[in-house]
Amino acid sequence: MLRFRALCTTGFLTQQMCQRSGWHRKSDLLRPFLSSVTLSQFKQPVAGLGMDELLSSVVPSLGTYETRDKNPPPRESQILEFMRYYRDLASQDKSVLLEKLASGYGADHELVADVGTRLLDSLQRDAATVLQIEDRLRYYLTPRYKVLLNYLSRLEGGVKFLVDLRADALDILESKVTDSPHIREMNSILKYMLSEWFSVGLLNLERVTWHSPCELLQKISEYEAVHPVRNWADIKRRVGPNRRCFVFMHGAMPGEPLVVLHVALTDHISSNIQDIVREISSMDTDEEAEKIDTSIFYSISSSQKGLQGVELGNVLIKRVLRELQGEFPHMKHFSSLSPIPGFTSWLLGALSSQAKEMSGSDIFTDAEYQEISEIVGSPPMESLKRLFSNNEWVRSERLVNILEKPLMKLCAWYLYKEKHRGYALNPVANFHLQNGAVLWRLNWMADKSPRGISNSCGMMVNYRYFPEDTSNNSAQYLATKHIEASEQILNFVSQFQKNSKL
Repeated sequence: MLRFRALCTTGFLTQQMCQRSGWHRKSDLLRPFLSSVTLSQFKQPVAGLGMDELLSSVVPSLGTYETRDKNPPPRESQILEFMRYYRDLASQDKSVLLEKLASGYGADHELVADVGTRLLDSLQRDAATVLQIEDRLRYYLTPRYKVLLNYLSRLEGGVKFLVDLRADALDILESKVTDSPHIREMNSILKYMLSEWFSVGLLNLERVTWHSPCELLQKISEYEAVHPVRNWADIKRRVGPNRRCFVFMHGAMPGEPLVVLHVALTDHISSNIQDIVREISSMDTDEEAEKIDTSIFYSISSSQKGLQGVELGNVLIKRVLRELQGEFPHMKHFSSLSPIPGFTSWLLGALSSQAKEMSGSDIFTDAEYQEISEIVGSPPMESLKRLFSNNEWVRSERLVNILEKPLMKLCAWYLYKEKHRGYALNPVANFHLQNGAVLWRLNWMADKSPRGISNSCGMMVNYRYFPEDTSNNSAQYLATKHIEASEQILNFVSQFQKNSKL
């Protein structure tokens, strides 16, 4: 009880918020605490079976094609035991189990090869025969563990279990601990299954307000990945007047926001994030709907790593855009105010290349190079690398002023010209461009927080959404990799291109 009161008084879960959410009785206050104790401190180890024995008992046999609809399922108690066992494992043991599951309970390759040969031999026969053999081949291509995954999804909490399991698989692949093709295949299969279960028609759009459940507000605060929430007053502002917060929820994961979008309602397209998230704002008064004509999407965060690659954020923005058009029929402007993660790292790489060549002409004009050299000394490229690495450059007002134009040109080039497989290299840019947005405006010193300076030298970018053009822009970008950009961006790119050899 004392521990829970401490959580309420020191975190976002203030006593006032807990009471507002209906936790009036002592038993209500204790419920989350007792739940965590039960799960993490007093959970008994699963008795009896070891890892190999448990897997062999819980993964059902695929059976023959002829008996495919009659294969007996594993007992529910066995599947629940597997879930408990897996959750209790340390990270390295989870890696071992997933490797055993993926490699030991996959498809029968010899059987697949045999049916594949039969398919090749049948191609000259009638269509019905070919289709029947193709169906048989699809059946035998199914890994045995996929049958287990399907059974898991039917249990209460099973979908969330699989989302977390895929997050573990992604962690394993990203850590390079193993380069297992079996875990890569399992990850792909899980992504495909989750994409079907979390399709647009199965998602519920909900607006979050200060009167939403206390637990939901807490999770949104914790999941905020772009502009961290400072305290309970901060989250209150972000769901209060002149702000909107929307989430996608799914019936199989009650109380779990899948992706969160924060919106500022203004009368102009914002160029500075501090105006939106600062502690005191002139917009934190009662809404005046007639003055609101602009929506600024200033933060979008995915809360479930296991849903990585499942299209949720782009769908959420489009749904919210329609929702806001319904609430404010006179609304004219829709734009993001987005960070530019990775720009500073890219810039440091470009400076390193210039330092090796003992030249600055590929990045700066002669006049810019001369001015920078006068301030930072020689060799200027090495000095700039050090200053950008430790953020010390922002302490010099003169240097900040001199660097504004060259860094804006460099950033425009980075967003517009630097590519990965033909698409925008920057992941945030690629996300909005796939949605059909326009690369519209770069903003100097738009995020002066340490994080903003470190990530993108303080710059942010607006991606404009023109509802009548988003579908065409998206299709054009995906098909031809063409980026719709404003005159400001194109001018910066053109100016940079005159001097650059990048």
